[in-house]
This record gives sequence, structure tokens and C-alpha cells, in this order.
Amino acid sequence: MNILLTGVNGQVGWELRRTLATLGKVSAPTRSQLDLTDPGAIRSLIRSLRPNLIVNPAAHTAVDKAESEPELARAVNAIAPAIMAEEVAKLGAAMIHYSTDYVFDGNKPGAYTEDDTTHPLGVYGQTKLEGENAIRAAAIPHLILRTSWVYGLRAGNFLLTMQRLFKEREQLRIVADQYGAPTWSRMIAEATAQILAQQPFGQGKEALHGTYHLSSRGRASWYQFAQAILDQTTQAGAKRPELIPIPSTDYPTPARRPANSVLAGDKLLRSFGLLLPDWDAALGLCLDKPEKET
Repeated sequence: MNILLTGVNGQVGWELRRTLATLGKVSAPTRSQLDLTDPGAIRSLIRSLRPNLIVNPAAHTAVDKAESEPELARAVNAIAPAIMAEEVAKLGAAMIHYSTDYVFDGNKPGAYTEDDTTHPLGVYGQTKLEGENAIRAAAIPHLILRTSWVYGLRAGNFLLTMQRLFKEREQLRIVADQYGAPTWSRMIAEATAQILAQQPFGQGKEALHGTYHLSSRGRASWYQFAQAILDQTTQAGAKRPELIPIPSTDYPTPARRPANSVLAGDKLLRSFGLLLPDWDAALGLCLDKPEKET
């Protein structure tokens, strides 16, 4: 395949550049080489490269900043993927796009399925949903992979923030009433490559196109995630900061977060035979910690 990969310096994009390399030629422009707020630049690059697959993990992911810069968020999260989809249609190509648990409002008590009604609470979720809808409207072969609470060993994320704060503070107050499934960026990239390896886009494959939830199994609050990071990164006998669980009302933010971000992975398992590990087991793999014996 001739693959165009965006967001190469982001958490998922950096991993995808490596996992997709065995499947074809990967062109991976940096932000300075491809400005996703410039529709003309997007069209020009796609027409020059003529990829038969665009993989788009790039996004405006600063959830709180999106509230104060909605046009920038919309340009990257909605308009850019819409343009990509239009160009894909002209080329007869295909597209993989990554979306988010934030397209839901978090009021459902159980895990969200792909068929549940979307209702984003803020600009980030709304613009990501607009991007999803634009890709669907283009009627191209596509996969929209929704994921949640992405972390890794690069870029900015909760894991790296906690590791830094553990060294700086004696006490941390962590939200304990928002739940999701922390998902390692490498698992997202590896699953994507496995999907492509076993089910390439092309004739007769349309039935498996569509929206899929791709996140770790299990359920954790931000407090539980922080506690697991602390347990797996602090050596025995070392000084540990105190973690204090708090309600989200004690930590107001510009953007509202869904109280429940858990995504069901049943459809991914049925279609592709893939099931990501429990979030705490994946965290251990990310931190290179042996799994505890039971």
C-alpha cells in the first residue's frame, strides 16, 4: 500500500509510523510539512502523493483549549478529515480515522456501543463527531476507530504528567468519579496494523467498513489510573506522594467531561478477532512490568 499518515509526532501517529511500515510505503509529513488548518495544502499533498490509504490520527486534542478556540478545533478535527475524505473519494482510495469517547455524554451506566446515540458535551467532542459524519457522508471505504484515555511514553498525556508530579509533590488530588479505559497508544497502532494485514480495503470488503470501538478492556477512574501508575513506578521503600480521591466538582475545567467513557469492544472482536488487554495489564506492558501472579 501507499499510505499517507498524519499526526506523526503525536502519541498514536508515532507508533503507527512503525507498525504500518511492514504494510507498504508510509509518507508521514510533520506539522511543518502539512498544515491541517490549510485546506489547499491538504488537497495538494494528497493529489501529489496519490495514496490508496490515508491514516489520520491527527487531532486538536486539547479538550479545555478547544472551548476557547473552537474554530481551530473545527479546522483540524472536522474540516481537515472532511477534505481528506473528499480527496479519497476522487482517488478511489480508503481512510482510517481515529475518534474519541467524548462523542458521548457519559450518562449511560454501561459500556457504550457503536450504535449508541452520540451527544458530545463540549467543542472537542462535537468537532470530532463532525469529522466522523463528514467521512461517513463521503461514502468511501473507511474505518472510524474510537478510542479513550490514550497514554504512552511520548508527547503529553496523563501517564507522563503523573510521573512528573509524583517527583514534585507530596500530595495529589485526583478525580475519582469519571470512569474510562486507559488505552496505550502502541496497542492502538498494533491493532490497526493487524486489521489492515488481515482485512485490506478493496473489493468485497465493504461489509467490515464503518465505526469500531478500540480501547482497553476494564474500567478505571482517573484516581485508580493514577494509583496504578504510582504502584508500578515507585520502588519498594521509596517515598510516595499521597493520592486523594476527589469529585469532579472539586476540579472545575472549561470543558465538561463524560462521567462514563467506557467503550465496548465486542464489534471489533466479532469482525477482526481483536481484543485489547485489560487496561492495567497494558499499563504494565507499557512500563515493562511483569504481570502479577494470581
